[in-house]
Parts: sequence; C-alpha cells; structure tokens
Amino acid sequence: MQTTSGIVPVGTARIAAEWTGGGQPVVFLHAGVADRRMWRHQVAALASRYHAIAFDRRGFGETPAVDEAYSQTADLFAVLDHLVERGKPVVLVGCSQGGSIAIDAALSSPDRVARLVLIAPSVSGAPSATPHEAVRRLLDAIDLAEKSGDLDQVNRLKAALWLDGPLADQGRVKGPARELFLAMNSIALAAPVIGRVLQPAPAWDRLDQIAAPVRILCGDLDVPHIQARCRQLAAALPDARLDILPGVAHLPSLEQPDRLTAHLLELLADCRRA
Repeated sequence: MQTTSGIVPVGTARIAAEWTGGGQPVVFLHAGVADRRMWRHQVAALASRYHAIAFDRRGFGETPAVDEAYSQTADLFAVLDHLVERGKPVVLVGCSQGGSIAIDAALSSPDRVARLVLIAPSVSGAPSATPHEAVRRLLDAIDLAEKSGDLDQVNRLKAALWLDGPLADQGRVKGPARELFLAMNSIALAAPVIGRVLQPAPAWDRLDQIAAPVRILCGDLDVPHIQARCRQLAAALPDARLDILPGVAHLPSLEQPDRLTAHLLELLADCRRA
C-alpha cells in the first residue's frame, strides 16, 4: 500500500510525517537516537489493517530544529489534528524517549489515547538509577568523545550501548540495521541545539491516572536499569503487562523487525478483540 509523506506546520517548525492505510490510527514515536525510519518495517506491515503514522521530531530525520519554545506532546497532537479523524482515539507506540512522550500524552489528553505500547520507555520523574559498570564505561567514553568533538566516535559508542546492548559484544548487530542506526543518529548528533522544550509535570508519580491499557516490551540485552524500570512501570500502571523479548537490546524494531512486527500485530489484535 502506498505511503504518503507530508509536512505538518507547528509554530515555525515543519514536521516531516508519513502515513498509510486506514482504520484504527496507530502512531509511532521514535527513540532519541533514531527517526521515523526506525519504524519503516512496522508501518509497512500495518498498512493493510491500520492507519499507520510516523513522524520525525524536531532535530531528527527530515524535521529541522528551530529556535522557539515547544512541547513534545503539542507537536504530537498537532500531527494527530492534521492526520486523524476528529474524536478518534489513537494507539501510541513509543520507544525510549518516544515512550515518555506517549505516557505524557496519555496523561494530558486521555480521551485522545486508546492504548499504549511502550518499548523500553523513558519516564519523566522516574527514580534515578545507578548504572551497571559496563554502562558507566560506555557513558564515560561517550562523554569524552563528545568533549573532543568526535561525533563519529560518539555515534559508534551509542550504537554499542543502544543497538548491541552494554553487556553484549560491540558490533553484535551488523548489516543494514547498524547502517541505519548510524545514519539516523548522525543526523541527531549534528543537529543544532536550539529551541527550548517545555517540560510537562513529571509522570512517574501520576502513572495511576492512566486508565488506558498499556503493553510494555523490553529486550533482555537492554541496559539493566531500563529493564528494572520497565518492571516497576508495569507494576505501577493500573492496566499493564510486561513482555520480555529475549536476545534483543534497546531497539528491537531495527534489530529484529519481523519479530517485533509480529508481536505488535498480536498486541493490536488483542486490543481489537477486547
């Protein structure tokens, strides 16, 4: 099925988006080391049954950063206003930072969010964690590379942390998945640091206000404290289930796209039957 690409104006920003299919809207929110291309397998696979939508946040992919204050959830809702039938709740699928935005959206406008699928999500206001030693070593190396201005090295180290997993061998994930990660993250790393994000109230202590069903996915090769946070998140939400994905790290849509798509289709089918 044909995918349509377009621009959604928000303030002075021009948000690059794509959409395909029809029916229940499913909106994909990318991680902070990627852009909407991390979801290309899922968007294509869902098109025959769902209205699949993905977009690049400011400073990622084809959406340039602009010098103005903005809200991540307001940008999301502007995309929904442009592409989704008025009054039709959506399923939000968010990975990492995209998961945090999905949670904030469900808290701010629960009538617009039917369900959440969160993949290793960040959560604003979550308790601080002590990183595993392997994670700390990678973070320290990233910090040194950033201070020296070596963005290529930063990119390689972030691939080791997020794509391979900090406890796995560096270079574990090869081929097109690694090439795409490096291409996407290189854009994010080179983007100018302009614009001010308006932060919502921390979500962690308000999780009990999310009545929508939530499904949480996390790879068993992901950062250990993120795995722990996913377990805490599943316990704190009123209607949540956690599924651990064996043999994958932080970005299963890149590492094992077929497997994640099959899992996602199963979750969405369960939603339709509910």
